[in-house]
Amino acid sequence: MQQRSAIVFSLIVVALLNVDALQGPPGGQGRGGQRPQQPRTRKVVLAWADTRNGIAQHDSTSHALSVIERLGYESGLYDTYIRTDSNIISKTPKRTTGEAASGGPTLANVDAIFFMGHRDVPIDDAQKKELLAFVHDDGKGIVAAHTGLTAFESWPEFGELIGARYDGHPWHQLGTVVNTGGDSTITKHFPATFTINDEFYQAKNVSPDARVLLRLDVAKMPPHAELRNQNFPLVWTKSYGKGRVMYSSFGHDASIYDNRDIAQMFLEGMKWALRLAD
Repeated sequence: MQQRSAIVFSLIVVALLNVDALQGPPGGQGRGGQRPQQPRTRKVVLAWADTRNGIAQHDSTSHALSVIERLGYESGLYDTYIRTDSNIISKTPKRTTGEAASGGPTLANVDAIFFMGHRDVPIDDAQKKELLAFVHDDGKGIVAAHTGLTAFESWPEFGELIGARYDGHPWHQLGTVVNTGGDSTITKHFPATFTINDEFYQAKNVSPDARVLLRLDVAKMPPHAELRNQNFPLVWTKSYGKGRVMYSSFGHDASIYDNRDIAQMFLEGMKWALRLAD
């Protein structure tokens, strides 16, 4: 299974994306070895997931973070730090002793965040302000997946950043997805319609400036008392100040991240958030 997964990702990176730079991160960062003291030549992504307050924590989280890391590594487009410690969300993170942390990722040295937080992620008011400024003022990117829509339910500004709020998941089954973003680099590789089996998150309070790229065809789903959004967006992009934001509902099951088209969507989304694509 692991060998087949590796072959799939090689095909994604080489055949679909035609990326030539397949060398590892500088000094083998994340793949063994010490990184020499030299300027970075690639973008840096912080893959951040905090599930401590999650209801029914998702088993797919670890695999999702590893896939994002592998896509960056094998394409040569970005380096990835994987973290589940939300204390790192700051330009000046602290150690548990209260002293300044040394080394590692901060909001001052990463270019984008891949986010899979769950419900009310425990960060303080100062960190919230810095996270908003990271995207809005500094022009950085954030790509959120699945549970990211449920995060920070008691923090209104996060809903403005991500572009919507979580409103339940009426279905976890095979569904028909409509590609409304056929001209977007993120989703143009999908057919006009396709089917996929996943837990579909319903969104409410969708931002008027969100561009929906993929949506669920609710007309082809069985009736459900909790259905409240007839448009049912699944993937969208938006601007937040100077920064770029993408959200994808996909990703309840770990196997979703091994889907060739979904993996390419996340890679293209990361490229867009990192301003490596328009």
